[in-house]
Amino acid sequence: MALFDENVTVAPARRPPLRRGVRAGYTALAVALVILATLSFLPTGYVIQQPGPVYNTLGVTTGADGEEIPLIQVEGAETFETTGALHLTTVQVVGNRERTPSWLELVGAWFDSSRAVVPLDSVFPAGQSTQQRSEQNAALMVDSQQEATAAALSQLGFDIDSRVQVYSVPEGSPAEGILEPDDVLLAADGEPLVDVDELREAIQRAEGEPVSLTVDRGGERREVEVTPTYSDADQTWQIGVTIISDYDFPIDVTIQLDNVGGPSAGMMFALGIIDTLTPDDLTGGEAVAGTGTITADGDVGPIGGIRQKLHGARDAGADVFLAPIENCDEVVGHVPSGLRVFAVDTLDDSLAALDALREGGDHDALPSCETP
Repeated sequence: MALFDENVTVAPARRPPLRRGVRAGYTALAVALVILATLSFLPTGYVIQQPGPVYNTLGVTTGADGEEIPLIQVEGAETFETTGALHLTTVQVVGNRERTPSWLELVGAWFDSSRAVVPLDSVFPAGQSTQQRSEQNAALMVDSQQEATAAALSQLGFDIDSRVQVYSVPEGSPAEGILEPDDVLLAADGEPLVDVDELREAIQRAEGEPVSLTVDRGGERREVEVTPTYSDADQTWQIGVTIISDYDFPIDVTIQLDNVGGPSAGMMFALGIIDTLTPDDLTGGEAVAGTGTITADGDVGPIGGIRQKLHGARDAGADVFLAPIENCDEVVGHVPSGLRVFAVDTLDDSLAALDALREGGDHDALPSCETP
């Protein structure tokens, strides 16, 4: 039994005062939390690049109706069953001009070797909206597919005819009201145009003076003039249109890949087309990944986000990665464990590497970023 005297008031014991160091620690923690909370709402001026989806050019993708279809479809020529995988790799960008990652997100990315924090302007140029960037990347993807098909078919001995075509004319560009989508550009300042590079060279030579263009619009030939403007960002003269190379192919090649933009899948598209049209498996049944732009002549060019693509390839189960030789400075010291990287400069280099891998040749003799 317990006895209580209700007339007695018991006061709780007083807590000892906090030591000065403890008070200072609590104050610093509170200030840090306020700063972090504030930073989470401030624009950062950066975006995050991280490994994106990986697609097997020899595999299937989902069509508009939700059905699975081959990523590469060919009509008008014999095709062959393939084994193994030729993976194209992508980079996913977290953030845009409308919404940049928070500082907390950036801190997490800084400590992750598979991700990179890059300035916003390097991905979304000043004055370019997210929609404009998406449209530009879509055009670059279409162009890369055309260039890849031309490179692959030329490699296989097909004759290819090419022409320079307007893909889009953004509002406010120097060519607005003068050129239209699907216009075929036949000549610049009287010189016939064979490819996009020749048009760019003609624009640079003009140094801001009007460029005379011979245009085929729906079968009607006409002469127009466009006055280039100077882009400080690119340090080039531009007529402000998106141009692609259009080709007359002897067979129909369709590449079905939605929600992916840019030109960096070109080399892997070309390899996928060649593998589809030849009886021997290029990979020997192995999983090979890679990246790189390509021209109709078979030249492989550098791309962005190579380190993120290396991690994406490793995570997809690839043992071998084909990288543009011009990206080697970004590759050395950043290859994930279990992945071997070979350097390529042309489509021929890529085919030679695959041939050596398939036939069990001397892999150490193949060019790599460490020993080009």
